[in-house]
Amino acid sequence: MRPSFIDSSGAFSECNSDRSGEFSSPGSPINGAGSDSVGGSAAALHRLLISCAADNSDEVISSLIADLDSTSASIDQQRHAALELRLLAKHNPDNRLKIARAGAVRPLVSLLSHPDPILQENGVTAILNLSLCDENKDLIAASGAIKPLIHALKVGTPAARENAACALLRLSLIEEHKVTIGRYGAIAHLVDLLQNGTPRGKKDASTALYSLCSTKENKIRAVKAGIIRPLLDLMSDSEYGMVDKAASVLYAIVSVSEGLAAAVQEDGIPVLVELVEIGTPRQKEIAASTLLLICEQNVQCRSMVVREGAFPPLIAMSQSGSSRAKQKAEALIDLLRQQRSASSG
Repeated sequence: MRPSFIDSSGAFSECNSDRSGEFSSPGSPINGAGSDSVGGSAAALHRLLISCAADNSDEVISSLIADLDSTSASIDQQRHAALELRLLAKHNPDNRLKIARAGAVRPLVSLLSHPDPILQENGVTAILNLSLCDENKDLIAASGAIKPLIHALKVGTPAARENAACALLRLSLIEEHKVTIGRYGAIAHLVDLLQNGTPRGKKDASTALYSLCSTKENKIRAVKAGIIRPLLDLMSDSEYGMVDKAASVLYAIVSVSEGLAAAVQEDGIPVLVELVEIGTPRQKEIAASTLLLICEQNVQCRSMVVREGAFPPLIAMSQSGSSRAKQKAEALIDLLRQQRSASSG
C-alpha cells in the first residue's frame, strides 16, 4: 500500500553515494590512515582528481581490479585499489558500468565480510556506488552481495553500516531482491540502526525500511524486530528531522494486523493525535491517514481516538487542509461520530 501523499511528497530521498572516505571523515577507520597530515591531504586530492577525470582508461580500472583480486597483494594495496574504485564509481556514472563490466563486483563482494574494517567499508561503499546504476543491480545480487551486505550492516563501522543500508535499499528497488533481503535477515539489523544509529544512519535505515516494507512479510518481520517503538520516538522528537519519515513507515506497518496491534499497544494513538494537532500540514495528513486506517480496521480503536481529543484538530484540518487532507479528516470524523453515536445510544 503506497498512498500518493507519501510518493509525491519527497519524504524519502535516495541514499547518497559514498559519504565518507575522500577526506578522512570522523568516525571512519580511514581517518588517520595516512602516514602524515600533509601526505594524507595530498593523497586525498590526488584521488579526487583521478575520480573526477573525464576519461579513465580501461587499463587503470583493470589494474585496480587485479590488485584487489591478487592473492599476493598486501592489505595496503587492496585498500588503495578498493578506495580508488569506490571513488571512480562515485563521481562518474559511466565508470559504474565500466567497473562492473571489467569484473570488479565479485572481488568487491568478497571484501564485505573482510575482518579489516577499512577494506570492508571501502568494499561496501564501492558496491553502493556501483548499485546506483540500474544495470548493475542484478549483477550485484547474483554475485552473492546480499548476505555479506547484511553482515556489514550488522557489524561494520558506522559508515559501513549506513552505506550497507543504502546499498540494500538500491537492490530492494527490484521486487525479487526485496523478498530475498527480508528473508536473509536484514530487517532486524535495519531496525537496530533506526534505533541506535547515528542521525544519518537513522535516516538511511528508515528509507531502506520504507522500501522493504511494501511487502507483507517484511512488515511482519519489522514488527517482530520491534520497529514500532523507535518509529513513535522519532515521531515525538523533531530533533532528528525524521517525523515525516517515521510517520510514513508507521503508516505502511499498521496496514497489517500485527503492526496495528503493536502500534496500539505501544501507545501510538496519542502520538498520532498529537501530530494531527501540532504537526506540519504534511505530518497532519500522514497522521490522519494512519488513524483512519487504524479506525477502519479496528472499531475499538475509535473510542481511544475520541478519548485522546481528536475531534477539534480533525475539524480544523477538514476546514483548512489540502483537498486530500480534508478528505482524510472528514472520513475519520464520520467514523468517530458513528462510534460516539453508538456509544451514547
